[in-house]
Amino acid sequence: MGDGFTSSLAAFALTSLIIELTPGPNMAYLAALSLSRGTRAGIAAVLGITLGLAIFGVAAAVGVATLILQSTILYESLRWAGVAYLLWLAWEGWASERDVTSDAPASPGDTPWYAFRRGLITNLLNPKAGIFYVATLPRFVDAAAGNVTHQAILLSAIYVSIATLIHLAIVLLAGRLFSLLETPDSRRTTRRVLSLALVGIAVWFAFSTRRG
Repeated sequence: MGDGFTSSLAAFALTSLIIELTPGPNMAYLAALSLSRGTRAGIAAVLGITLGLAIFGVAAAVGVATLILQSTILYESLRWAGVAYLLWLAWEGWASERDVTSDAPASPGDTPWYAFRRGLITNLLNPKAGIFYVATLPRFVDAAAGNVTHQAILLSAIYVSIATLIHLAIVLLAGRLFSLLETPDSRRTTRRVLSLALVGIAVWFAFSTRRG
């Protein structure tokens, strides 16, 4: 792989950075989770999202993502499942009354494993991740530079790495703000405001992912 492909990698990394800095479902969900449950839950969710992005990357490399995006039924099912899941997360955040700093036993929803699974599911139900891999990634693949599948996997790894770093930064910042919310009432208010924000994200997601 020569200098041309190296320049392509740099351009792809910059493109990935810009895309990930644009607010979306992952960013909103991680901020809401970290502000309501703390840094530990946020980091667990980041790991789930990272796995989801990696799965999409491998799927795109072998052509599965293209199949999903070419099938209207599969695409719409994935899209509306993602909307429904975001709305469910919003309801869960709104209805939850438990103070996460209390000495009460942790519920299943407070465990890192649960946050990891929610992060994974949130990402797997996001067809925009598949769109990115299918519509954007191929533009940076150079057939003359070597094995196309290997290039696609390398580009996917770069994207996942950049996305993970940004997601971790969001979690750490939100976790810091969480520690400043000293009373149950302030946490409840913040949680409900973020739940309403998730509803807004779900509506935006439904419109932004529809096909013309």
